[in-house]
Amino acid sequence: MPELPEVETTRRKIEPLLAGRTILSVAHDAPHRYRDTHLAHGRQVSGLSRRGKYLMLHLAAAEADGEEHDLIVHLGMTGGFRLEEGPHTRVTLTTDAGTLYFHDPRRFGKMAVVPRGVYAGMPTLLAMGPEPLSEDFREEEFVRLAATAGAVKPWLLSQKPVSGVGNIYADESLWRARIHPAQTRLTPEEAGRLYHAVRDVMHEAVEAGGSSLGDGLGNYRQHDGEPGAFQTRHAVYGHAGKPCPRCGTPIQKIVLAQRGTHFCPHCQPRRTEDPA
Repeated sequence: MPELPEVETTRRKIEPLLAGRTILSVAHDAPHRYRDTHLAHGRQVSGLSRRGKYLMLHLAAAEADGEEHDLIVHLGMTGGFRLEEGPHTRVTLTTDAGTLYFHDPRRFGKMAVVPRGVYAGMPTLLAMGPEPLSEDFREEEFVRLAATAGAVKPWLLSQKPVSGVGNIYADESLWRARIHPAQTRLTPEEAGRLYHAVRDVMHEAVEAGGSSLGDGLGNYRQHDGEPGAFQTRHAVYGHAGKPCPRCGTPIQKIVLAQRGTHFCPHCQPRRTEDPA
């Protein structure tokens, strides 16, 4: 599933194609999945932003209503924009400058046009924590929240302590911080390490264009078909049975909160005693 680095890469790549352009049509045959997209017709794209794993196209006010809107896109497990139409094209977005195609083999992606800032129908977006690369993501607050958290990986995946961290980048951050994925109630020292690991991993992954895994239909690609490059830096994710790059111990894979989870049992031992 595309996580923050992949969505941010998508934003950076398609922004020059959309910013300042007028949307002529958003064509599809699934109104239950792509809601109220007709409200984007005739509106100018004033800019693009991202919140966690959500991509947002900001739409200027139309003469008919005088109200700014957002076209919100969630890529789901396999969604992404392309320059050419293909067998898995689900949405065709046409502007006065050209066309982008939303491909989604597994059909989990979603879109919705809503008035600017009205996200009541999107509870995950509404309750999302701070952006990991922003000044709003403060170490002291993260340490405070981590002190009473349950199993740390599901806690990260909840999007409440920090937005945009999914399965891949949770595993990689916890490995860098030397914390077991099922550890609860982090000490201030552990939480501090994890805070910096999350920031570092996300920054590096964004600069590398995200992660592309394998050659299947669900493999993430940029809009021009190019893959991301951060997968070459994965230390544990997808490396079960391979030696840990830090100590040589075979990487283990377990299921935690219904998610495949990779870690080094030597570098990331589970602390059994509660912090004082």
